[in-house]
Amino acid sequence: MSEVNSSSNRAKENDATAGHSLTSETRPNTAASTALSDPFASPVSSRAPSIRHQPPSPSSSKVSFPDSVLTGPRRSILTQPSAFSSARSSSSRLSAAPYVSASQPAAAAKIKTPRMRSHMLSDANPVSKPWNDAKNPRTSFAYWIVYVIIFLGIAGGAVQSYFQYTRVALDRQPLCIVLDENFNDEDSVFGENGTFFREVNMDGFGNGEFEMTTSSRNNSFVKDSMLYIVPTLTSDNIGTDAVFDGTVYNITGCTFNITRPDNGFITQKGQRVFDWDSYHRSCSAVSNVTAGTVINPVQSARLTTRNSASIKFGRVEIRAKMPNGDWMWPAMWMLPTDEVYGPWPLSGEIDLVESRGNGLRYTAHGSNYVQGALNWGPAQNLNGVTKSYSWWTDKRKSFASDFHTYALEWTPDFLRISVDTRLHTLLDMRFNKPFFERGDFPDVIFNGSSLVALQNPWINGTNATPFDQNFYLILNVAVGATSGWFPEGQGDKPWLDRAENPVRDFAKGIHQWYPTWPSDLESRAMIVDYVRMWKHCGT
Repeated sequence: MSEVNSSSNRAKENDATAGHSLTSETRPNTAASTALSDPFASPVSSRAPSIRHQPPSPSSSKVSFPDSVLTGPRRSILTQPSAFSSARSSSSRLSAAPYVSASQPAAAAKIKTPRMRSHMLSDANPVSKPWNDAKNPRTSFAYWIVYVIIFLGIAGGAVQSYFQYTRVALDRQPLCIVLDENFNDEDSVFGENGTFFREVNMDGFGNGEFEMTTSSRNNSFVKDSMLYIVPTLTSDNIGTDAVFDGTVYNITGCTFNITRPDNGFITQKGQRVFDWDSYHRSCSAVSNVTAGTVINPVQSARLTTRNSASIKFGRVEIRAKMPNGDWMWPAMWMLPTDEVYGPWPLSGEIDLVESRGNGLRYTAHGSNYVQGALNWGPAQNLNGVTKSYSWWTDKRKSFASDFHTYALEWTPDFLRISVDTRLHTLLDMRFNKPFFERGDFPDVIFNGSSLVALQNPWINGTNATPFDQNFYLILNVAVGATSGWFPEGQGDKPWLDRAENPVRDFAKGIHQWYPTWPSDLESRAMIVDYVRMWKHCGT
């Protein structure tokens, strides 16, 4: 009984002490912190460290604590000055170790607190881990499959590279030089027996082109060992009014009777007669505002090696820079010396490179595209070019901004066109089946009056026919066309191909397209550094 009374008295004394603490220590004593040696150091927490759980003693109902906790006076939690402090950090509440300030010795910071353990685990009975007794086959599989896949990827890439390398078609025949023109002397280029022949014509060359080609030095000349082909305005020579009305223009030096088969003669009603209608279209034009006819609004040049150099199988290499200007159509291409299989496209055409002068924003392949193609077909209204063309592009700059090397490799087995390197291939055509079979042409065609069976003009040839004859080189800059080279509705095109007079519509739109033509020759012209042609020795 006395023990109970004594315990009651001690409880009352503790309650009184706790009440006094609540009244006197509700707010932290911040004044005491000013006495610290380091005014910026955080105060040391007075909270006792976390207590590790100990099982109760079987002889007592009281809970035992570690000795480190019982040293010093025993106080109620309510008597601790930091119990209601709002300045206590969350880390001090969660940490199992007392806070160590920066001013304390380094040895104190190394104190480690025992790791918490589960209440349900005993050291005497270790936890069983059966998954560690034997290796999981799935783990081994997941480990090795990574290395197997890496090995297969490397091996597959090596095999593919090997076969790609061995399958690259190469011309291993010895080559003999046919033409090596560096444009050092204009007389040797355009003079008598010169390398290049200027074709003079106004009929649009079968494409409905809007320019006339001249023999004037305004449009083709040699300067600083470079060949220039420059389009200019016809109105600079005859005036704008003369282009649209009241003028008959006869071009000087027309070459119709030189460039046309049989010197311009044709067969009509069993008789050989001169083709006067074609001659007048090629050599003259009349402007009449009532009839809506105009004189070709642009003058340019078309240069060929028909009289100096041609090859059948070999190599052609040209280093050139393309021109700038809307609706320009620069081209380096080849035609057969003799139309062995018939008129175009029966005897073929090799387009070494074609481009457009429109800028990079032009949506139908502008000056940052160059295209290579083969034109061929068994009839004049059938052309298989859609099965034998491709292009290369530079997405960031125009081919008119710098010189590039265009190359043709041509053998009985393949034909390849590339720019700068074989890796930049414009066209790679293997002659592995006849062109008539390649074209998937219809069985019958309309010849103008009735349906007739389509004949194979290359039936006695090889897989390379019609590209098994001598071809000569052509360099030119055309302007505009009605052949579809400039698609409808692209780039604010100022004419329609099937309009009544597309040339007149183009000429009237001069305020739209002429400002895009540079005023300096270096930017407007197609400039050629050199031309080289080789043939297979012995052919």
